[in-house]
Amino acid sequence: MEKKEQDYNAFDWWKKVVINNYANFEGRARRKEYWYFVLVNVIFSFSLGLVSGFAGLTFGPGGESGILDSVYSIGVLVPSIAVGIRRMHDVGKSGWYILIPIYNIILAATEGDNNRNEYGENPKGSNSEINEIGVSE
Repeated sequence: MEKKEQDYNAFDWWKKVVINNYANFEGRARRKEYWYFVLVNVIFSFSLGLVSGFAGLTFGPGGESGILDSVYSIGVLVPSIAVGIRRMHDVGKSGWYILIPIYNIILAATEGDNNRNEYGENPKGSNSEINEIGVSE
């Protein structure tokens, strides 16, 4: 039995980006998918950095770079770029907009197009949470 999208937790969204859509640069990613990925990614990176530091698994001139978090960062580089590009597609912009840092953050926080755009269908579909407000079962 497949989970409904509203039953996803933050880790499920991270898995959707990293495992199911590893190098998928096509289509659209909703805000929830993007920001939960960012949240879990920051938590993993910080945790692995702590473990690297405490275990002495560091490198660099002052030992400031952790091996575990560096390996993790390289591993999620492609899905990070892919979800960023799909997020830009959701607001109707080219993926190249991820190269403009401040504008990228603003667009990533902006609600996506409600209807189909040139990059695909609305990832929220017809079962979006906003459509569920006020509907009794």
